[in-house]
Amino acid sequence: MTFLKMKLIFVSLLVLGVLCLYFSMYSLTSIRNIFNTERRVFLQLPELNCEQNPPFLILLVASTQEQVFDRSVIRGTWGRERLVRGKRINTFFLLGAAPKKHISGEVSQESQRHRDIIQKDFVDTYNNLTLKTLMGMEWVHRFCPQAAFVMKTDTDTFVNIYYLTDLLLQKNRTARFFTGAIFINVSTVRDENNKWFVSTEEYPRDKYPPFCSGSGYVFSSDMAGLVYSVSQSVPFLKLEDVFVGLCLERLNITPEPLHSEDTFFPNWLPFSTCLFKKIVTSHPIEIGFAFLYWNSLENSLEEECPSASGSPAAQVTSSSDIV
Repeated sequence: MTFLKMKLIFVSLLVLGVLCLYFSMYSLTSIRNIFNTERRVFLQLPELNCEQNPPFLILLVASTQEQVFDRSVIRGTWGRERLVRGKRINTFFLLGAAPKKHISGEVSQESQRHRDIIQKDFVDTYNNLTLKTLMGMEWVHRFCPQAAFVMKTDTDTFVNIYYLTDLLLQKNRTARFFTGAIFINVSTVRDENNKWFVSTEEYPRDKYPPFCSGSGYVFSSDMAGLVYSVSQSVPFLKLEDVFVGLCLERLNITPEPLHSEDTFFPNWLPFSTCLFKKIVTSHPIEIGFAFLYWNSLENSLEEECPSASGSPAAQVTSSSDIV
């Protein structure tokens, strides 16, 4: 009886070991496939002739399959194709692949209708946001390097493309330029229950190099090819903005301010027309308020605001025309 029990335990352990080995191999293979950007193909590509009519600014908006309404709102507000100060601005949405066929079909129809979706066949999850951003970098590098500047942003960010265009024209930089809400000396999160947890195996250092908030950063178009190329040799991180910062460190490029005052706000700001005239981004916003914010901003572009001291951030609590 004891012999049978021992034999049963031995067989069970053997089966368990085989299963562990199998799933371990499967997991490693999956990770390699997910992180190998070269093996992924484009499912959707926009129609844009950059050689004949290159845009001044390309907006790359990270989106998900389900955010149909969000994309519609952005197309009708700050993401609408337009000329600003005579400079052409185009918006494109970055998507991964959907596991459900009917959603994939809807995205394909949307892409044919609007011609503004860039999509590859990786699984569309939060942990693959880095892949989504690299996809956008690759697209700019391969299909539209003639653009002057590129912005990566999110669907829950409000973008003042008028002020951004003005500042970029004043900056007069066309190469190796990267800007946004800059974070310096940010500590690595080791709490496994935290959304931004990163293990020592993934990233052994205690601090991250300087990086810009993923809610909105801007760069000269040459950076797309530089970041995409060097990304192949940088250890993968799911934290997209930090990963891009690691690529910049490898390239020996430091993010720099766009203006002497803060213009990128990765934290929420209460809306006021005068305040939002002097910012580039505010994050997050409820997508349902985007039309209200945008219409108020556009209708007041020619109006003078009362002079105020301090940065836009300092004016937040003193603004009186809050909608």
